[in-house]
Amino acid sequence: MAVTRVIGYLRVAPREDSSARPGMDDQRRTIEADCRRRDWEIVWFEQDVRSGRTMRRPGLHAALDACRAGRADGIVVARLDRLTYSVEDLAYLMHRAVRDCFMIVAPDVELDLGTEAGAHLAQVLSQASRWNPRSVGRRTRLALEHQREHAGRGRPSSTPPDVAERIRALRDGGWTLQAICDQLNAEGVPTPRGGTHWRPTSLRAIVPPQTKSAPRTSKRTVTQ
Repeated sequence: MAVTRVIGYLRVAPREDSSARPGMDDQRRTIEADCRRRDWEIVWFEQDVRSGRTMRRPGLHAALDACRAGRADGIVVARLDRLTYSVEDLAYLMHRAVRDCFMIVAPDVELDLGTEAGAHLAQVLSQASRWNPRSVGRRTRLALEHQREHAGRGRPSSTPPDVAERIRALRDGGWTLQAICDQLNAEGVPTPRGGTHWRPTSLRAIVPPQTKSAPRTSKRTVTQ
């Protein structure tokens, strides 16, 4: 079985109160402990000394670009506030994770996009990220990223139509995301990024999150 490979992301703010927020070393230890528990491999750490209220963080964008290029399966932070303080930016990051098929994990709030619950949350926030960009600057940034992505950087993310159709059929038949992944892995089917190990995050762009439907009532015919 392929090992899940992740990037640990560390952040402190220049004027942050060290008594109220974890330092770089504490964050690193928390991430390492969580990855040991999950048997995940940390390929490297990225860090920023910047406020969590801005997305102008080179370390964060390096981690995002590495995940998009397939060099890592996800990003792990010690606490969710190390990722961002902004709900809008969190929605944007979830949009990136859904679109590029990688995980974001924050153990302090049990956020894990590799689970079905986490994947559903990511889908909801990804949709919310498109509602109302707060400024021309945000729209400009998204446009530039779109242009960059279509300039040939990174590996393409595409699934053959027959494989996608089969995945949707299995999902409609009641298979869990993990069960579908196990079946594809057993058959050696390549992932959308050309990898050898399917995970629930790999299926987000293929199957929508399932919603619970109201129980159906059967009509009973009474003969008199």
